[in-house]
Amino acid sequence: MELISTKVCKKGDIGVHNNLFGGTMLSWVDEAGGAMAAQYCFTPLMVTLKMDEVTFLAPVKVNNLIKIYGEVITMGNSTITISLEVRRCSVYTHEEHLVLSTRVLFCRIDEDGSAIPIAKHVRLHFDKEQESKQIKSA
Repeated sequence: MELISTKVCKKGDIGVHNNLFGGTMLSWVDEAGGAMAAQYCFTPLMVTLKMDEVTFLAPVKVNNLIKIYGEVITMGNSTITISLEVRRCSVYTHEEHLVLSTRVLFCRIDEDGSAIPIAKHVRLHFDKEQESKQIKSA
């Protein structure tokens, strides 16, 4: 997985239990995944279709760094699935702790909001990457 976003938990991000508000975290995850999908697919016209189950595994406190990691898992004709991990990071020790992981499905759309194919060269590049991973793991 590659680092795709870093955030700082600020006082304004905290909920009633003095932890990072879950909705804020989900927004960060969606934004980071959407940006990765747009960059990977060479288009800004990507929308979120589905986010898999999310379990918050650890609290995030004020001044914690949040690192979001992503990896493209699958690609369809007009969709891309990205696996995302969020880790809380100590600026003092650089130690990271998993906060949540999920998969998000994004879809390429046209100006009217209808699904359209991801560019052929992007799909071919993804297929070649997958073949290379299979050869390395064999």
